[in-house]
Amino acid sequence: MKKEKVYNEAVKEDEKQTSEGGNPSGGAASDANVSDAAAEESAKMADDNAGNSEDAEHSEAVAQAVEAAVAEWKDKFLRLQAEFDNYRKRTLKEKMDLVQTGGRDVLLAMLPVRDDVQRAVAAMEKSDDVEALRQGVQLISQKFTEALRQKGVVEMDLKEKEFDADIAEAVAKFAVGEEMKGRVIDVVQTGYMLGDKVLRFAKVVVGE
Repeated sequence: MKKEKVYNEAVKEDEKQTSEGGNPSGGAASDANVSDAAAEESAKMADDNAGNSEDAEHSEAVAQAVEAAVAEWKDKFLRLQAEFDNYRKRTLKEKMDLVQTGGRDVLLAMLPVRDDVQRAVAAMEKSDDVEALRQGVQLISQKFTEALRQKGVVEMDLKEKEFDADIAEAVAKFAVGEEMKGRVIDVVQTGYMLGDKVLRFAKVVVGE
């Protein structure tokens, strides 16, 4: 009986320890698990911090690269704009010079004709030779026509040709035979071409 009592007390004591503190060896294992979990969490946080730091450095590098590219393109744009402005001013000046020079050349070509006209007027005041005066006027006309030709200006030869509204203006129509229908029968005002462009439209009479 005495042994049984001792055994029962030992069992109760063991159950009491189990209910109050649990298994001593189990508690130690639990503490170890908690320590391991904490260590893993710390390591994970360290890795996350390192990753965040790398991401921040990468983002900063990208931002700097973009800023440098923007600055480079801005500089190129400003240089290109300045070059274009200089080119525009230069071409405008060249165009103005060309217009002025072209006008000057035409006027210089007309001056000899003007001299001939003045001489003809002076001759008419002193001479009664109509034939000589007529020949002189014809020479002036030929000289003037040649001066125009040298500048690329030529007369339109339209008489008895098909009427072309792109180079001539019909100011009148006249009843004619079938062979002249739609053709120029008379030139009221001579037309002129400058190269392949119309300098002045001709005014003509068209047959119908």
